[in-house]
Amino acid sequence: MKWNCIILLVLGFVVSLEAQYENRGWELGGRAGVSYYFGDLNTDFDLTKPGAILGVGARYNINNRLALSFMFNGSRIYYRDEFSDNLFQQARNLSFRTDMLEWAARFEFNFLEYIHGDLDYGVTPYLHGGLGVFYYRPTAEYEGERYNLRSLGTEGQVPGEEYFFLATSFIYGAGLKIDFNYRWSMQIDLSARLLGTDFLDDVSGTFPGEREIRDLRTVDVDVAVALSDRSIPSDQFPQIGEPGRQRGNGRNNDSFAHLTVGMYYYFGHVTCPRISPLY
Repeated sequence: MKWNCIILLVLGFVVSLEAQYENRGWELGGRAGVSYYFGDLNTDFDLTKPGAILGVGARYNINNRLALSFMFNGSRIYYRDEFSDNLFQQARNLSFRTDMLEWAARFEFNFLEYIHGDLDYGVTPYLHGGLGVFYYRPTAEYEGERYNLRSLGTEGQVPGEEYFFLATSFIYGAGLKIDFNYRWSMQIDLSARLLGTDFLDDVSGTFPGEREIRDLRTVDVDVAVALSDRSIPSDQFPQIGEPGRQRGNGRNNDSFAHLTVGMYYYFGHVTCPRISPLY
């Protein structure tokens, strides 16, 4: 009787372990949605000016609860001081648009057991966290043309010492997975970023002043001066662009977020055939 109980426990453990890993395998898919910027121009977390995001991804299901996801995203964000209700920002009058390319990896944790093709286990909310690297290029329009703000040194950066065009991010968020059948599933995903840069919008420190920019720059000098200080003088803020005056808040880095809907194709769990013993 004792050995029968032990054998049953072992068999139960093996069956449970096999069931836990029955969802292993790769998924490939794409996503589309909206992107949001939060930073020195959007300080009130305004969600009425979304950009766009398109992405592709691959996910490896480790088991019914855990997955490792890899993503490549292309997105655009933008904002203008004129959108703000803050009087200082309205007078500062800065604007930007940034196109980004992002490479990211993250772990996903399913709150519920998630098994492709199973009607009882085909829906689950999840949390995710990971790391990313992205390329960004803030630009602004001036007299009908769009200029790369990084190369202009709008905050008095020395030529060759401007902020880097690559930055890192910590990714976190949540979502919902919905299984349609064994092969196809949908993913609704909200994913935010904590960034390693405050120059997503080309705004971080203080105004350098016209003389400093002209002393440092030799190319597009007039454009650099104009895009460094676009302020509109008023009775309350007569000299916003004077040297050393605050242009942005360098104590807090910028951030952005994606809200997407994606479709994924599951290739299934391929196991090696068992070798029958020879008698």
